[in-house]
Parts: sequence; structure tokens; C-alpha cells
Amino acid sequence: MKPTSILGRYLTRQILFNFLAVLFMVVSVVMLFEVVELLRRTSDRPEVGFVMVMKLALTKLPKTVEMVFPFVVMIAAMATFWKLSKSNEFVIMRAAGVSIWGFLLPVLTAVFMIGVANIMLINPISARMYNMYETLYYRMKTKNPNAVLFSDQGLWIREAIDDNNVMVLQAKSLRQEKEDLLLRGVTIIEMDRRSQPNRRIEAFAGILQEGRFVLKDVHIFRPGYPTKLDNSMVYPTSLDGDRIKENFVEPEAISFWALPSIIDFYENSGFSAQRHRLRYYSLLVSPLLFCAMVLVAAVFALRPNNRRGGVMYLIVGGITTGFLVYFMTQLVYAFGINGFIPISLAVSTPFLITTLISVSLLLHLEDG
Repeated sequence: MKPTSILGRYLTRQILFNFLAVLFMVVSVVMLFEVVELLRRTSDRPEVGFVMVMKLALTKLPKTVEMVFPFVVMIAAMATFWKLSKSNEFVIMRAAGVSIWGFLLPVLTAVFMIGVANIMLINPISARMYNMYETLYYRMKTKNPNAVLFSDQGLWIREAIDDNNVMVLQAKSLRQEKEDLLLRGVTIIEMDRRSQPNRRIEAFAGILQEGRFVLKDVHIFRPGYPTKLDNSMVYPTSLDGDRIKENFVEPEAISFWALPSIIDFYENSGFSAQRHRLRYYSLLVSPLLFCAMVLVAAVFALRPNNRRGGVMYLIVGGITTGFLVYFMTQLVYAFGINGFIPISLAVSTPFLITTLISVSLLLHLEDG
């Protein structure tokens, strides 16, 4: 059956309507739980008002919903197939000579396009909003003025010198070699609480060691004083290499379109980009995973006993299988991140196994 035929368009409308309905319910439930959880976390922070909590919940919402998208697709497909089976529309289609594969093709096409839209449109919005959430949550949970940001724009550090002064460090590039972090194009600006500069230090290169920056070819500028030149300088810091790595941008806060350049940047800097590479490839195959979840839904919803009241079998079987797929996905992803298996195998295993098992069961249903 062609997706553009009358019956194909009817099935497409059914799956899209149910998808939007399930998505709306999931968004509502997730939003409610996020608000309750954030209110619990901020119960001892009277300065954090309800407006701030709502901002946090709204900025985190797209990322959470994106995580449960496969479940939304599966539930929407189960609802669609169960309705068609209960109303005997599926029986009529089969009697008219439509095979189960012809019946599934329009639904799979619609779900695949939902997956493509998720990658190209929804994911960039989700990543940007999650980045905003990370910033807002950091400001809310701590009064510590220290902050570290490492991205393809370089390294930025804000650190308190004492109660009245802070320093801002910017390095154009950062590279890891063994236990040391090598910096290039280092600029340090010391400021008072009114953001007035007290001293600026520029260095051609530097090394971050335990509790200090060792700077080379240093120029020191102070208002009202001549420029001072030094071959080397030791600048104290409370940071170390592990603290820098902890502040890498989360893969979920990077859009699909920006991930390739970020992966290249991290690898060229000598850091592992396994998590970012896994994120990129998992997004690439997500439309296929959505289609696999449709096949899972078809296995449970198109069985003959569902027309005789097998709703409990449908619900329990579908939910159990969904959680098994989720658990298997997270387990295989963990193997991929830690290098036990190739990333390509880690991202393809869940949907391949799910698809093969579902297709074999549907073939049995078709022949039976």
C-alpha cells in the first residue's frame, strides 16, 4: 500500500493524531513531575521563586521529552493498532487483500518522518534550552563565583582570588598531553568587585599543573605602570585537569548540527569524544529506532486475542518490552562509551535486535 493512497493517508492521520495526543499527555506529566521535583530541591532556598522554578522546568522539558520519544511512538502506535483492531477495520483491510506489511508501511513512513523532524528541528531547540537550564541551575544551586567553560571557543575560567577580587582566564586552545594540560594564547584579567581591571597577564603558552598555571613568555600590564616582561611565571589556582574535564559541554546541550565540529575539536585537543560521538550516531539512527518501536507495538496490538478483550496483555506486554528495549539500549551505550564495543555497533544493536525479533513475530502472525 502506498502511503499516499486514501487508506495510507487515513492510517497516517491516525498515527499522527495519536502521537500528538500521547505526546501532550507525556509533556503534561513530565512538566508536573519536574515542577514538583524542583520545588522540593529549592524548598530551602527562599530566594528562588516560583517563576524561577517554572523557567527551570520549561528549559529542561524538551530534553526529558526527547528521551522518552521512543516510548511515545510505541504507545501511539499501540493505541492506533488497538483501535483499528477493536473496530474490525484491520480485519476489513486484511479481507480486502492488504497484507500486514502494506498496512504498516504508511505508519512506518510517518514515524520515520517524525524521527527526521526530531533530529533536524526539535533536537536543536532541545539542546539550546537544555544549555539554558544548565546555566540557570548552576546559578541557582551555588553562590560559588568559580566557573569553567571549555568549548570550541577555547577555555574560559572565572575564579575568586579573595573576597574582593576575581580573575578571568581565557586560553585560545587547550591540549592534553599525559597528565598536563597545555594552553596557548593565555590571557588573565584580575578585577575587583566593581569589575574594574587591576592587572592583565598575557602569555604565549602555559601548563596547568596541580594547583598552578606555569606561564611562558609573559607580559604583565597594570594601570599606571610600565609593561613588565618575564620568561616564566607561576600563577596559583584551585583548579586541576579533572575539574576542567568535568566542565565539558554535555552532549545533550549540543545540537545535532554542531556535534561533528565539537567531536573534531575534542579529539584534536587530545580528549575523548566517545560520549559526543555516541550521541551523534544515536541521533542519526533514532528514526530507525522509532520504526522498531512501531513493529513492537504491532506485535502486541494486532494479535487476534486483542479483539476478545486482551487489553491487559497489550498493556503489560508493550510496557515490559519497552522497558527491556530501554534497558538494553542504555547497557549497550555504556559499553560503547567505555570502548568495549565500537560506537557504530552500540547504536545499531538496539534497533536491529528489536526489528529482527518483531519482524519474525509478525511473519508468524501473517502466516498464522
